[in-house]
Amino acid sequence: MTYARDVAALARKDLLLELRARDTLPAMVLFVAAVFVVFHFVLPAAPSRLETTGLLWVAILFTALLGLGRAFVPEREQRTMDGLVLAPCDRSAIWLAKSLATLAFLAAAEVVALPLYALFFHRIGGATVLAVVLADLGICAVGTFLGAMAVVTRARDLLLPLLFLPLALPVVVGAVGSSVASAPGRYLGFLALYDLLFGVVCWASFEYVVAE
Repeated sequence: MTYARDVAALARKDLLLELRARDTLPAMVLFVAAVFVVFHFVLPAAPSRLETTGLLWVAILFTALLGLGRAFVPEREQRTMDGLVLAPCDRSAIWLAKSLATLAFLAAAEVVALPLYALFFHRIGGATVLAVVLADLGICAVGTFLGAMAVVTRARDLLLPLLFLPLALPVVVGAVGSSVASAPGRYLGFLALYDLLFGVVCWASFEYVVAE
């Protein structure tokens, strides 16, 4: 129960900071909306479902990257990262809370993105919605972990995409497969396995990352 309260308190802090500053979420929403509007006019009149599905997941991935890049910005700007690490709580609670906050921002951006995609391109099925949920979990878990690594470096804005994008490729493969395959079960299972594997690794390793 103490662990859950710590996670809830840290996540609530990040959400309140965003509601006051409004730095991350508006940028994510505007970016993903602009991507779909631009490609609506750039792509051929009747693009294939595979092409537009790839566009959907690339847009989601880079929208998430905007949020992940700012996950630890408040701590960096206010120089409170050391105090957060030294707080009397399990350090993995910091990772989980940051992941949940980023997940909330990404989900809010997708509330705008998915209807726009359906309006401009193709109808969204149940398998795609489930793939979005599973993909978001993996993206936020891995991206938050890597964001904690990158935030202490000089080239943090460059390092995070370089580390994150290769690890996110399996998410894109599984998500696109889930959206276009006639039998998406194995792709959804692949996404669930990715979430489980990398979630456990990030949870178990986060303490060593912030301690170093």
